[in-house]
Amino acid sequence: MSEQPLLRVVKGEPSAEELAALTVVVAALSQRRERRRPGQVGAWASYADAHRRPPQSGPGGWRASGRFA
Repeated sequence: MSEQPLLRVVKGEPSAEELAALTVVVAALSQRRERRRPGQVGAWASYADAHRRPPQSGPGGWRASGRFA
């Protein structure tokens, strides 16, 4: 049973070290990995808090300028 080579050099003459480095990268990228689900975003990284209206002046303005108002 003949196996196909992992890599084939078609141009140039890479050194043994260069071939070894390339082989490691190709082998690492070809492994199947389980995709991790993104974790929940904490309140301090909330998109809504970063993109809300500017605080209004007037009665209650100081209280409304709080983060979770």
